[in-house]
Amino acid sequence: MELTYKTIMNKIPFLLLLLCLFTNCSKDAASEEPTTYDYFYPTDEASITAAQIGNGTGTLDPKGIAIANEKLYVANGNVLEIFNAVTLAHIKTITEYKKGTTTIPLTEITSVAVDNGRIYIGSRESRLFVIDEITNAGISTIGNGQWWQTFVHVFDVVVKDGLVFVKEKETSIKVFETSQITETSDWKLNPIAKLNTLEGFDQIYSMDVEAGNLVVAGRDAKSYLYYDIAAIKANAATSLTEPIKPVSSTFIAKPTAINFSKDFAVTAENSGSGNYLRLYPKADFMARNYSASVNVSDIMGQNPFGSIVGIAQLNDRLFLSDNTNKTIRVIKLNKSTIAEQD
Repeated sequence: MELTYKTIMNKIPFLLLLLCLFTNCSKDAASEEPTTYDYFYPTDEASITAAQIGNGTGTLDPKGIAIANEKLYVANGNVLEIFNAVTLAHIKTITEYKKGTTTIPLTEITSVAVDNGRIYIGSRESRLFVIDEITNAGISTIGNGQWWQTFVHVFDVVVKDGLVFVKEKETSIKVFETSQITETSDWKLNPIAKLNTLEGFDQIYSMDVEAGNLVVAGRDAKSYLYYDIAAIKANAATSLTEPIKPVSSTFIAKPTAINFSKDFAVTAENSGSGNYLRLYPKADFMARNYSASVNVSDIMGQNPFGSIVGIAQLNDRLFLSDNTNKTIRVIKLNKSTIAEQD
């Protein structure tokens, strides 16, 4: 023991020298600003299930979702559900489109978007319903429910800056202007432009608009698809005969949902048997650099995600339409700042 003690004592000056080398032994070291890193991680906040709808005996088959004015809209089978997005209390169920003497039952609802006082409801039955956000009275319908008339199914809808983007069957997205849709407009509207999604048959697609681009989670194309909206407008006429193709990059996973926040592209992706929530810094994502700041398939080792087909956001809460588990999962995005002294 004595020998060991002496050996350690003899090494102390050498160890102190090494410590000075690594810390610079500077009087100013303590006053230097540390390097900080932001670390983001999700936690479970709440969930919405069928038990919270009406008397609790119904079903929840969530697909597209949207949030506007603190209300959560959920495409649920043959109805549109509305919840308070803050308290999660159920507000009402919309079962039909009503305008004057016209009543059309909502069937096979796939998607919903809210913009400028209107709710747009996509139906697999080849219709897009447009109703008033406040009164829920019918404004107009696009499509008459028959294939090839206007749409062959409607799988997603997003509305932004005066344009309505409608994903239908196969590789087609049709683009309309909101001004085309009025109280007196006909169901048979002609699109102003058409887009090509490269691949796609009858999948539920997810889309959002960011920085002058329509971005599509192309699950069949296995890529995120970027369409410059200015280019869509400039080439609208020719796109009716040759639909505009996107800019895309090779991607390994299968994107299933996309929604943009102030800082992130919030996405859902499928890879093999796993379903992932991935958040990419927005600027990197728009430059097609896919390095995720958050990459999780569950929450802290529990409650694995099913197939997420829709994403919406309110403040620091993420609302995930988990179709596999028949629930809307409400996730809180937390941030910790880590300081590291240079």
